[in-house]
Amino acid sequence: MSESIGNTGTGMKLHTKILLALVVGATAGIAANLTLGGDDGRVEWVNTYLAGPVGQVFLRLLFMIVMPLVFSSIALGVAGLGDLKKVGKVGGKAISYFFVTTAFAATFGLVMVNIIKPGESIPEEVRTELMATYAEDAAGKIEAQQTGGFGINTFVNIVTRNPVKSAADGDMLGIIFFGLMFGAALTQLKPEVAKPMLDVLQAINDVVIVIVGMAMKLAPYGVAGLIFGVTSRFGFALLKPLAGYVTVVMAALLLHMFVNLSLILKFVIGINPITYFSRIKGALVTAFSTSSSSATLPAALRASQENLGVPPKIAGFVLPLGSTMCMNGTSIFEGITVIFLCQVFGVDLSIGGMAIVMIMSVITAIGAAGVPGGSIPLLVGILAMMGVPGEGIAIVLGVDRILDMTRTVVNVSSDISASVFVAKSEGLWDESMVPPAGQTAA
Repeated sequence: MSESIGNTGTGMKLHTKILLALVVGATAGIAANLTLGGDDGRVEWVNTYLAGPVGQVFLRLLFMIVMPLVFSSIALGVAGLGDLKKVGKVGGKAISYFFVTTAFAATFGLVMVNIIKPGESIPEEVRTELMATYAEDAAGKIEAQQTGGFGINTFVNIVTRNPVKSAADGDMLGIIFFGLMFGAALTQLKPEVAKPMLDVLQAINDVVIVIVGMAMKLAPYGVAGLIFGVTSRFGFALLKPLAGYVTVVMAALLLHMFVNLSLILKFVIGINPITYFSRIKGALVTAFSTSSSSATLPAALRASQENLGVPPKIAGFVLPLGSTMCMNGTSIFEGITVIFLCQVFGVDLSIGGMAIVMIMSVITAIGAAGVPGGSIPLLVGILAMMGVPGEGIAIVLGVDRILDMTRTVVNVSSDISASVFVAKSEGLWDESMVPPAGQTAA
């Protein structure tokens, strides 16, 4: 799955433009705050008639495509499994491994961000003013979360009464459930009956992907406008936590890969972690440079089959599935990002709210479109569910590139481990089948 912001085709890469826009917008905003003050009439004019509208157009484009993107990608993903009855033991084991490890990764990220709390390094009065400035419409959502609690009704309400109303109300869980059911139902139809609807879903998905591309071309201007708006009002207060956020995400990704995954490799799969990582380093380098699990698939297949000795019939089934479903790194990133921005904007989440963030991080990581910027609309959708204003995404979007590259490495290392796990569980592999170092592919 692509997690890259991507390129514009020629000239400067889009992710570079976004980073530049973040720097320019933040510098201009801080300069305006220090020299004129956040409540100066000229600063307010720029925010009202220039920076604000540009940023809002970018945000609205993202919100506009959240629901069709969620529905089409989830339904196509489930339908792509084929007849669920025929997926069999191998598919069941692979999918279980994907979900368990991705859920564990998301939970691990949430624990880290709640312990370190990088978003709480800004003064309380700044958080209060942030919510007053940007989150007038979020108050109802926060109140609903606090009064509704987390219990059996939370799960009952996931089953939407009306998917059209859920889409209109921004109920992502309802749309996700409907997408899951829709895709599962398609697998039960005869191929010739299901094909027209699959073609429609694929067309919707393709159209949405094009719109994502259009929205991301506006990202540099939108980010500059949004970040100018917040820094001109609050100065350095919002930039200080950013280094802590990057550190927490990177630490969580690396710890999950080299500690959590190593424990799984050693005690569940039965392979020395040092041997494992040394055999797949070529695929990890490809993942880091491309920021795409899909683009890394050929290298992952080669590493799994030639360097680890996994039978081709297992690797050939598990890895293509894993490149879109086994998203350990992405779930860590999404969970930490949501909680970080909740901390920045002073949104207190209950244990139930944390559970919803974990569930959404897993599902949206699996369902995000494999295109440049494909996870950004879904991330904005989760923020809206939690009562965080969409403007918050501008704070983290500019530093996404290095996090993108690293989380793709974690995704790919988890993908390959899934192929080894399934082969081991089927009695088709053990560590003795790993070729000696000198006999492995480069």
